Amino acid sequence: MTLEEKVAQLAGYWLDQGGEVVAPMADEMSTAKDGRSLADITKDGIGHYTRVYGTRPVEPVERAAWLWQEQRRLKRETRLGIPALVHEECLTGLAAWKAATFPTPLAWGASFDPELVAEMGEAIGESMRQLGIHQGLSPVVDVIRDPRWGRVDECIAEDPYVVGTIGTAYVRGLQDAGVHATLKHFLGYSNSRAGRNHAPVHAGPREVADIFLPPFEMAIRDGGVASVMNSYTEIDGVPVAADDSLLTTLLREQLGFDGVVVADYFAVGFLETMHAVAADRGEAAALALKAGIDVELPTGDAYLGPLIERIRSGEFDEAYVDRAVLRVLRQKEQLGLLEAEAFEDEPPAAVDLDSPKHRAIAHRLAAESIILLANDGVLPLAAEARRIAVIGPNADRSDALQGCYSFANHVLAHHPGYETGFEIPTVAEALAEALPDTEISYAHGCEVEGDDRTGFDEAAALVADADVAVVVVGDQAGLFGRGTVGEGNDVESLELPGVQRELVEHLAATGTPVIAVLLTGRPYDLAWALDPQENAARPAAVLQAFFPGEEGGRAIASVLTGATNPSGRLPVSLPRSAGAQPYSYLRPILGGPSDVTSTDSTPVRPFGFGLSYTSFTYADLEVEGTTTTDGRFAVTVTVTNTGERQGTDVVQLYGRDPVASVTRPVAQLLGYARVVLEPGESRRVTFDVPVQRFAFTARDMRRVVEPGEVEVWVASHAEAVLVHAADTQDSTGGAIVNERNRDARQIPGAATPRATVVLTGATHAVGPGDPRMVTATW
Repeated sequence: MTLEEKVAQLAGYWLDQGGEVVAPMADEMSTAKDGRSLADITKDGIGHYTRVYGTRPVEPVERAAWLWQEQRRLKRETRLGIPALVHEECLTGLAAWKAATFPTPLAWGASFDPELVAEMGEAIGESMRQLGIHQGLSPVVDVIRDPRWGRVDECIAEDPYVVGTIGTAYVRGLQDAGVHATLKHFLGYSNSRAGRNHAPVHAGPREVADIFLPPFEMAIRDGGVASVMNSYTEIDGVPVAADDSLLTTLLREQLGFDGVVVADYFAVGFLETMHAVAADRGEAAALALKAGIDVELPTGDAYLGPLIERIRSGEFDEAYVDRAVLRVLRQKEQLGLLEAEAFEDEPPAAVDLDSPKHRAIAHRLAAESIILLANDGVLPLAAEARRIAVIGPNADRSDALQGCYSFANHVLAHHPGYETGFEIPTVAEALAEALPDTEISYAHGCEVEGDDRTGFDEAAALVADADVAVVVVGDQAGLFGRGTVGEGNDVESLELPGVQRELVEHLAATGTPVIAVLLTGRPYDLAWALDPQENAARPAAVLQAFFPGEEGGRAIASVLTGATNPSGRLPVSLPRSAGAQPYSYLRPILGGPSDVTSTDSTPVRPFGFGLSYTSFTYADLEVEGTTTTDGRFAVTVTVTNTGERQGTDVVQLYGRDPVASVTRPVAQLLGYARVVLEPGESRRVTFDVPVQRFAFTARDMRRVVEPGEVEVWVASHAEAVLVHAADTQDSTGGAIVNERNRDARQIPGAATPRATVVLTGATHAVGPGDPRMVTATW
């Protein structure tokens, strides 16, 4: 291969790049064709074609016919005859016109169902493979640290283990379909200062290792992920895109990743324009390639001409190009792109990107992800409710059901003349469909943003005349200022946008029972809606749905009517205020509220919380009392459905290391299981726990398990142990049980007493072969 041919394999080309702002600073960073033909641009070959289907609305079958023809041209008209690897976004399904839109990743986390997420990933991958797409730029396995950050809806949870298990499941599903998954964003991106996108990150190496790294490690070791994308951020002053200690030493040498690292869009150029560690594009290319970024996306404006000039002048070693091109060619070989028969078959004559299979998975995942935050008995809706008022800016808008990376909000927002391309009933439409004999009235009430209250009175009149009101509020996903949440839509306040809170309170004051349904991409401060001490005029029930996708309206209607018993659980703490951020349930003692500060970080609802139309209890906890620091132990508990209807409980196993060489969280999720129980039914649930779940980075920066005593308990959410212990003296550490006991009693939950496990032997240095996954049986 010539130098030009090698470098061409390290670059992408964005065929349809135009004025649509679908990537950060796309206008500033765009490169025009300069009148050249595609044949001229790709005369030496090309590594990737960027978003062939996902940049503008194109008919999938017509685009596939073009793509097959173009790949054949690359095979026959370039000297090496290597097809392009085609990549697309697939965060909420394939981001292409007419393709199914699934729930956003924050909803995946709320489902606590990795098996269903894997099923979804495989269905998405099958659609992509059918269209000649080889790589998906998903999943996002950044751990949520601050809900003010706009990209929270792209993330799965604030707990690294939940992110790791569910993210790994998505990787397996997508790759089982023959499409390579891409982990993003390596590393620490979600910890940006003040929740601002592209802001610097200041995190100690221990926080990076113990919080941000584990999901990547799990997806690499347990999921065999084929690709990783760098983070835009800089950590302690060093841009990740130029950091070989992260992209080579940590990622490859320590974690054993052997796939391809791709640049987040324009990240190489940002080394010059945003980080100012490179004087020009050539130096930026040299820094990135040496650090370990193999492929520049979405275009090759740094890796092509500027890098070649730098190598020709002797300023940069061509060996780094050779290292990267071997990885790229290995990936293309794995995908079958180097086979003689690649693209010699016929393109699909018909495709169904939103089949009944897609819709069934979308519905199940949406239904499992809906979280019941409060219920004064108004839910499920009674048969006597013959007149229902459906109110709110998100009640009758399909865009409100979809996340930032859905095709509708990501691309079609720039093409208003196009329909969505598939069926996506709104909450109002789905409720009318579910209750055909009920009189349903509708009023908009207000917009998602702005201060227009002129619709309040009309809405209040409808509510006053109804038996019950369903008020649907929340977010509009978008990018870079177009919307209230999504990439580049960071916030300073965690109040509901606009005057939506006022609308809900205004309607609750009518005396008619109000059910608040939130369609959002982040958790908001809902103390006013959930805490009777905060507000007398509050909703009778509150449902939280994180952008539940094309079947989200029907799933919400199913929960409202009682056809579905809600089983979603909070994948992120429900904040008390923006001023208390950043906050995580994974906090040491000093990270929580105390008498020495006047600020209160106690969440309104904790991680793992979610109500049901039935009730569950836990009893008879049995724990293997002794194991070694490199061993395993079993935890068994009896879970009973004490209510009158079938329900699914998310049984959560927590642990704590009460005395360690560095501070540890007061509660840490060790494992979880979704268990379906009939009324009155009990099951014994057993968790098989590797001791490595208690591993942490010690003072010498080795990841270890220390000998000593650890505590374990089963609970319905992260603070349910407080409810259990609030009225008793706990001998194992008053710091936990005494924190804000008054508030703890107000959060319903169930928990077992804590049991002790003694870890014997020497301190165990955790290595690559140590298990990380907890298994559960019942």
